[in-house]
Amino acid sequence: LLSDEKEIAEHLMLIDLGRNDLGRIAQTGTVKLTDKMFVENYSHVMHIVSNVECKLKDSMTSIDVLRATFPAGTLSGAPKVRAMEIIDEFEPIKRNIYSGAIGYLSWHGCMDMAIAIRTAVIKDEVLYIQAGAGIVYDSIAQSEWDETMHKAMALIKAAKSI
Repeated sequence: LLSDEKEIAEHLMLIDLGRNDLGRIAQTGTVKLTDKMFVENYSHVMHIVSNVECKLKDSMTSIDVLRATFPAGTLSGAPKVRAMEIIDEFEPIKRNIYSGAIGYLSWHGCMDMAIAIRTAVIKDEVLYIQAGAGIVYDSIAQSEWDETMHKAMALIKAAKSI
């Protein structure tokens, strides 16, 4: 994974997008890349991971953080506003919870959120599964489709076992 030029280029773009998102809510000079490009292994996939942190401006709340960071660039793209316009124009169904935030926000302002990167929703006795892959300039359509289907298979297998 770390030797794949496309994956590295995509990940570097996302690090920059994360820095930009945090820069809007951070105290000047506090946005830091604390971990850069290590691999996490999961049951069906591997992910390249980097961590970007900041110290919030005093006026910022958990809701400000949520607004600044969602939708996450990993599921929207860059530049974020244009990417979301393209998604809205071309994706045949709405994302709903897919690519959204799942977690909690306490009465005291504490928050812990995760990105809904693969989802399974049952509505009116129909199972809807959503997953995706990162599309960049040099993406190969069939490879991205295969990656998306591979990611979705974990949810499909789980649903079949119920």
